[in-house]
Amino acid sequence: MLTESMNLRQPACILFLSLLSLGKLAAQNMADTRWVLGRLTAPDMHGRGYVNRGDSIAAAFIAHRFDSLGLKPFGNSYMQPFPMSVNTFPGNVKLKAGREDLQPGADFIVGAASPSAMGKAKTFMLDTAVFTSEKARNIFLATPLRGKAPVYFARFAGRIRENEEVQAHLQSAAAIVEIHDKLTHTISPKTDSMPVFKVLRSKWDRKTSNITFEIKAQLIPRYMSQNVLGWVSGSTKPDSFVVLTAHYDHLGRMGQATYFPGANDNASGTTMLLALAAYYSRPENRPECSIAFMAFGGEEAGLVGSRFYTEHARFPLSSIRFLVNMDLMGTGDEGINTVNGTLYPKSFSRLQELNNIYKSVPVVKSRGRAANSDHYWFSENDVPAFFIYTMGGPQFYHDVNDRAETLPLTKFRELYSLIIAFVEDVQQR
Repeated sequence: MLTESMNLRQPACILFLSLLSLGKLAAQNMADTRWVLGRLTAPDMHGRGYVNRGDSIAAAFIAHRFDSLGLKPFGNSYMQPFPMSVNTFPGNVKLKAGREDLQPGADFIVGAASPSAMGKAKTFMLDTAVFTSEKARNIFLATPLRGKAPVYFARFAGRIRENEEVQAHLQSAAAIVEIHDKLTHTISPKTDSMPVFKVLRSKWDRKTSNITFEIKAQLIPRYMSQNVLGWVSGSTKPDSFVVLTAHYDHLGRMGQATYFPGANDNASGTTMLLALAAYYSRPENRPECSIAFMAFGGEEAGLVGSRFYTEHARFPLSSIRFLVNMDLMGTGDEGINTVNGTLYPKSFSRLQELNNIYKSVPVVKSRGRAANSDHYWFSENDVPAFFIYTMGGPQFYHDVNDRAETLPLTKFRELYSLIIAFVEDVQQR
């Protein structure tokens, strides 16, 4: 059966023989993998966000790794600075429901666009009849909301956005309380006029009659972040590139007491990027084509860093044979999904064939175009690109529980080998 699979294409047979030792090689590096993952998620990285310049600390760590591996910079520096607007929470973030102090991150988070605010407000459940009954809506619109905090379940947030009158009236409230089944934080480039508190359903008592709150926010209209770029020159095709990418940024801090480690998203992808950089930096593994390693900032803020790169590329985008973007690399017991797989069916088929040869992951699934990670702006510029992410395992995402110690790295070694095999295949086409 193995021989039949190898005969699908002669280079695959050659690849198999040359990569037999990759599993052992990757296994020897798992201690370093765990160490890198731990460093990227450590408290002194501040969630790789914008409070205490956590993103810059992480970028400096990646640049140092690039330098220690002997990767070349594009120009005189591994860094590519770019500006972005971001709302941050460097000070106190507090919420008391009645007499109970809720814990930031664990019990509640603030809406990403929340401004600085402090006060006390009476709470009341929003009557959802405002969406279906004109009478109920008119009564609500005539009710003064000063000093009040409407409470509603998150599933109604979309209907509120669709109703301009209701949404506009809510802006006059002292605060908003949204009840969520899961707390999922984000980044905002702006601030709204009032604070939003997203509270875990299990932590909200319907009998709560008032809240006391404090938020210290800071909007930074021109925060300077950076991409980190390095490359290995190809032995025979130095002007032709394969590009490997991962975003290193995450959500940072929500006050000084709470940070989002971002182990799976995306310390895992950054760790994979550094592991692949280590592999290709060794003289015996020098690639035929040049390989660029790009660690992007600002992904969580709207793919800012990768968009900036495509607008200020360090070499022609037309010279890229293929790009592989790695995000959420920490699990894999249910296989991997490949965004853009339907756009490049031949390349996707090769990825599946290689997976069948190496038995790397249980299944390789395919998706269409999606603007959900840093491959997107390259795809929009006609660069062939896949975004690969793992499936299964812990479902922690954009929350304080996405930690290195609970991330299993189930298929990390196997996926490392599969990506190398795919990159080798791309170079031989």
